[in-house]
Amino acid sequence: MPLGIDRSHFYADKIKHYEKDMRTKDERISTLETENAMLYLKLAQLRGALQSSREDMSGLQNQCEYEQKFRKTIAQSAAKLKHDINGLREDLSNVHKIAIKMPQDFGLQIDHASSVIHRHRHVFQSQTSSLSVLQDKIEQMNTALHDITDRHAKEKKRRQELHNTLMELRGNIRVHCRLRPLMEFDTGVEDPSTLGRVGTKSEVVVHYVDDENACVRTAKHNKVFEFERVYDPKESQENVFYEVQPMLTSLLDGYNICIMAYGQTGSGKTHTMLGSHKNEDYNASPEPHPDEGVIPRAARELFRLISEKPERHHTIEVSVVEIYNNDIRDLLGSDPNIKHDISTGVDNSINLPTISFKEVDTVYDVMCLVQRGLKARRESSTLVHDHSSRSHLVVTLTVNSQAPSFFSKPSTQDGAMQQTTSRDARGRSLSVPMSMISGPGPVTDTPSSSDSQAVIRTKLQLVDLAGSECVGMSGVTGAALREASHINKSLSALADVLGALSEHRGHVPYRNSRLTHLLQDSIGGDAKLLVLLCVSPSQRYITESLQCMGFGTRTRQVARGPTKRRLPSSAEKVNAENTQKPRSGKT
Repeated sequence: MPLGIDRSHFYADKIKHYEKDMRTKDERISTLETENAMLYLKLAQLRGALQSSREDMSGLQNQCEYEQKFRKTIAQSAAKLKHDINGLREDLSNVHKIAIKMPQDFGLQIDHASSVIHRHRHVFQSQTSSLSVLQDKIEQMNTALHDITDRHAKEKKRRQELHNTLMELRGNIRVHCRLRPLMEFDTGVEDPSTLGRVGTKSEVVVHYVDDENACVRTAKHNKVFEFERVYDPKESQENVFYEVQPMLTSLLDGYNICIMAYGQTGSGKTHTMLGSHKNEDYNASPEPHPDEGVIPRAARELFRLISEKPERHHTIEVSVVEIYNNDIRDLLGSDPNIKHDISTGVDNSINLPTISFKEVDTVYDVMCLVQRGLKARRESSTLVHDHSSRSHLVVTLTVNSQAPSFFSKPSTQDGAMQQTTSRDARGRSLSVPMSMISGPGPVTDTPSSSDSQAVIRTKLQLVDLAGSECVGMSGVTGAALREASHINKSLSALADVLGALSEHRGHVPYRNSRLTHLLQDSIGGDAKLLVLLCVSPSQRYITESLQCMGFGTRTRQVARGPTKRRLPSSAEKVNAENTQKPRSGKT
């Protein structure tokens, strides 16, 4: 019998079973004895009848024989009954012996179980004391970790504040670098089993160092590039947007924002900006899909920020254009092949007055327009990527914000607006009411209507640049070769503009390309600019990766003045601009 197991209930049940059998057999014995007494009584009656019937001996001879047989049967039954009684007595004797021995065995088992329990209790107490010591050490370590975490958070916040101050002084140009994981098409050979093998074209040469540094290690190169943020290949879309999100608050505060993705074909630009999921219902859930890129997440965040500012009226308009072969094409217009020209506003802002703007109310509306534009975007297959973008995509979200009431212009008695023209520190033309300069004039008591309400217009430009790669590697010919030539020229013009800005040249060649001309007020103007470098870590693309990271380094060297807030424009100026540009898709 295994030690430590309580069998007392088993013996108790067995005793109850035997006692039940004994009671049953005792009842059986009592029944048989009753039957035996009745038989003896009947025998006595028969004897009396026999005594009274001896005179007629001849007539009762058969009856005597029957009586003899009956007696024999009774004798046999009595003998069998006696044998059964003896067997029951033997069984009862055995049960009695077992019942006498059972308490002794049960006592021995209880003693053994008690000793086992005592031994286990001693082991448990020793382990509990050790556990208490460990818990005390863990509490001390948690306290120390909490203190270190608080100190680290404070130092990190202080570093970020200093960094933001430095970026403000350097002109609000931020450069982030995102390293993508190694893919099968990075091998450049037919056998994908060589993926990641040392000495092959798929060898990883661009390495993540920390949040601000990436290193290129090859036999010829061992260089560290520093950026404002470096993303590990395992980091999610959410982490990338987490660094972008604070810029959207500045958008509603009156600052222009530009976010562009730069890199070679297949480096993850479109995945970063748009995401890789297809046919996602952006209106089904307020929570973003894990694969959503910067554009849909920025639209979500923008509508969320607007919902928290009910005291002012905001409207959002969307335009989607592409720069294809150095021509600007409206992807939301009735005819995408119509070419459009760039105009410069009175405040030196860059505009496309002939393209279509669509007013939107939800992120679903925004992404429907973006998806519509993507269907018309030029793509083709190359040796580098099956769906290589052959144009630069620019998605612009224009936010029209109703300015505070003190910016509104009072109306005179005859309905004419009295205003004067002044210029801000950057030389931009501003319309200022005469009452703010020369004091209150003969104005009516009626408040200004919505038609004369000042409006602040800010824009968020989201740019997915076409891929930059060697023509020989992409293997394009014919029309695709011409497309690649225009792409490389526009990207080269972008690099020239950044070089001119970083060297403080007197002339910046914005007009050498439609791309740089369209992004002029974002690159060299008063917009907050974020450049997302998308880099492939493979040895196969080492030249493109070095060029991309060098481009980011030059971008960081651009020093602009502090970013300026957009001031409200006059109602007449806004209405004039609205009459120049088509609405609801009209070109």
